[in-house]
Amino acid sequence: MELFFNPFDNLVCILLGISLTVWFTLLLVFIIVPAIFGVSFGIRRLYMKTLLKLFEWATLRIERGAKENNHHLHKPYSNAIIAKEPTSLEEEIKEIRRSGSNKDLDSASEFEMSDIFYFARRGVASIMDDEVTKRFSAEELESWNLLTRSNNNFHYISLRLTVLWGLGLVIRYSFLLPLRVTLAFTGVGLLVFLTCVIGLLPNGRLKNFLSEKVHLMCYRICVRALTAIITYHDCENKPKKGGICVANHTSPIDVIILASDGCYAMVGQIHGGLMGVIQRSMVKACPHIWFERSEVKDRHLVAKRLSDHIEVKTKLPILIFPEGTCINNTSVMMFKKGSFEIGGTVYPVAIKYDPRFGDAFWNSSKFGMVSYLLRMMSSWAIVCSVWYLPPMSREEGEDAVQFANRVKAAIARQGGLVDLLWDGGLKRGKVKDTFKEEQQKLYSKMLVGTQEDRSRS
Repeated sequence: MELFFNPFDNLVCILLGISLTVWFTLLLVFIIVPAIFGVSFGIRRLYMKTLLKLFEWATLRIERGAKENNHHLHKPYSNAIIAKEPTSLEEEIKEIRRSGSNKDLDSASEFEMSDIFYFARRGVASIMDDEVTKRFSAEELESWNLLTRSNNNFHYISLRLTVLWGLGLVIRYSFLLPLRVTLAFTGVGLLVFLTCVIGLLPNGRLKNFLSEKVHLMCYRICVRALTAIITYHDCENKPKKGGICVANHTSPIDVIILASDGCYAMVGQIHGGLMGVIQRSMVKACPHIWFERSEVKDRHLVAKRLSDHIEVKTKLPILIFPEGTCINNTSVMMFKKGSFEIGGTVYPVAIKYDPRFGDAFWNSSKFGMVSYLLRMMSSWAIVCSVWYLPPMSREEGEDAVQFANRVKAAIARQGGLVDLLWDGGLKRGKVKDTFKEEQQKLYSKMLVGTQEDRSRS
């Protein structure tokens, strides 16, 4: 029996060895080496164009099948469920009073029961079409991208379409996922090992040079682990040393997207586990700013650490996401003012993902980090555009809040995103009383103003 199985075992070992050799050779030649030198063979761009043609064909096939079977297709709302016109509280209440009474507005009492309808209508509208909550869920696509989780119209249409979806499932999970996991481990492993080695060198130009090259190489390998196809615009505005880079926040991979085109000093809380190992190794080679859990709530300490960093003009620009939480890439929410109080030049960056190839949004209340990364690696690709905006500084007489809003508006305008004043912290917290009091003050001001007008007359 031993003589019978030995040749077979040897053949299996030889074939396995050949397969692994071919696999790692392809990885080295087509992915890792190009990542080191920052070049691309155009394979990912060709892959993206092929996918677009497939998506278009699948969408047309679904629409034709629905027409033949008299099925109604679900069309997602791009902006809102309820059509709203930009009107003020006073204008809306005046309109309600006019429609509900024949009396002239000036002769009306300072309070009318019909005013209640305004607040009731706004309350119901907020429940039906909440501007905040819908920013924390994945947007529904108008076209199907052959991922079952991406479209409500998925149902059996034809054998060809079903076979194509099944083939895509096999390709994504049996080929792309193992390839991407291998690349991710390679990139992270090299980052940890090489930064630890560089950390042994004395501080100086050589250490800084090697650190930047290693970080760029490892992040580019990680970008390829997501099959990320990134288009960078206006590179002449890239953040410079001694500055602060601020960007809208959709996902943890925002860091990889930006860091694969330039080096940054990261800011964040120290974690445990694998993330903690990566953080401790990175800080040995590069002056990243990590805080202990007890230090994060100390705003003065955080501000001092950041201001001390930007005062040294030879240090890497700080990368900050002022929203403080992940938004679904349809809007930009309130920027925390702390990032804009420390001075220095701010370099705004707008990041816009193409959801047709994969949803980059991290819904942290629904998916853990590992689950999220597996979803990313089992998607078709991550396609995004990055715009480097001209540097901005605080103007004379401008406070930190006004400056933050000006930067946020510029990012929203460039990225084609909705500019919202709401705090992203509402994702898990309650609305502050100040927001309610603001509406009460507006209504009180309207009534008092009407009374003053009557007293003058």
